[in-house]
Amino acid sequence: MTDTLTAPTLTADVCIMGAGPVGGALACRLAEARVSTVVIDRAALPPMAHPAFDGRAYAIAAGSRPLLDLGGLWGKLPEPPGPIMDIRVTDGRIGRPAARLHLHFDHREAGEDAGPFGWMVEARSLRVALNAHMPTLPALRVFAPAEATVERTDDGATIRIKNGPTIAARLVVAAEGRQSPLRQAAGIPVTRLPYHQTGLVCAISHERPHHGLALEHFLPSGPFAQLPMAASADAEAGGAPNVSAIVWTERTAMAERLMALDDARFNREIARRLGDHLGAVHVIGQRWSYPLSAMLAHRYVDTRLALAGDAAHGIHPIAGQGLNLGFRDAIALADLVIEAVEAGADPGSSALLARYQRRRRPDNMLMLAMTDGLDRLFSTDRRAIRLARDLGIAAVHRATPLKRLFMRQAMGLSRLAG
Repeated sequence: MTDTLTAPTLTADVCIMGAGPVGGALACRLAEARVSTVVIDRAALPPMAHPAFDGRAYAIAAGSRPLLDLGGLWGKLPEPPGPIMDIRVTDGRIGRPAARLHLHFDHREAGEDAGPFGWMVEARSLRVALNAHMPTLPALRVFAPAEATVERTDDGATIRIKNGPTIAARLVVAAEGRQSPLRQAAGIPVTRLPYHQTGLVCAISHERPHHGLALEHFLPSGPFAQLPMAASADAEAGGAPNVSAIVWTERTAMAERLMALDDARFNREIARRLGDHLGAVHVIGQRWSYPLSAMLAHRYVDTRLALAGDAAHGIHPIAGQGLNLGFRDAIALADLVIEAVEAGADPGSSALLARYQRRRRPDNMLMLAMTDGLDRLFSTDRRAIRLARDLGIAAVHRATPLKRLFMRQAMGLSRLAG
């Protein structure tokens, strides 16, 4: 989808580089508030007229949903989201029953204002909603595929699109992912933490219903998560009434061997880790694998520039919070920009950018530290550590105030969530 306008110069309050979930949702939120916005992406938007089920899904925390609601996206999701009503945390070894000591989160314990912990949204469903909604917004222009150069000064930013118009903007947002060219051009250093682990992602159909229960099962090689999805009409012939997403961490050498297995043996490996509470299971859609690492930019802002999403941070998937941190970035930045534009102030001022960094960087640093610590604590089979963490799990299960704090943080409803 490429805007064909050939005028020499366009003006916009905000130019967002990257049309992925974070950049796209931020653009829709701003444009719904009548903030003039441009989105540029080097790749074409994926064709989504009749997308096939592919097994990828996002865990959208309760605190992230307002971004999609206010951006006009939630109501345009073509596939129903699957609510996460309960979360069960267990510890164990492959092929053996989980330890008796466990931690169970019931969404009703999080407070009177708490609904589901979140929702599982198919990746294709969110992309369909973005592709359908972005062209309908008068305040938004999309250029994709497009190559652009960005020049930033104290007075503003100039974005020149190859074989396209020049854009004069007051703020540029880098939402291009972990290898963000804008971040690199700004000379913003990053800290990286390699995990020597690989994340395996797929979806499964199972014999018994999940009742909205998510499982986080800690194994010596890394966490194994089963996340409840809505029923699917096309995941397999005749439809799949019971569907879950699997996010599974393994040491990289083992992950490569697992990815090479045929379907029958891969299904058995999932069952060995999941247990039998969902009955027989089998993979639907594709299998995906990703190298795991953590990353944090040392600052989130530069002259007329804000980093958001993976351009600013990346964490271990152990708590399913990576995309939600990006959405929280978008929520904070959108609130500040909309407030400035409505007041006739500069949405790219150094004062506004400093406020954005103060709101977001501490929360993201905390979540990185928490997920890194959890991975190091649980990705070991040492007997003394196993005993200590099982006792810790059981203690949190009984400590209602602490348990409620953890639940609200996972939902994105606590003050620490920005």
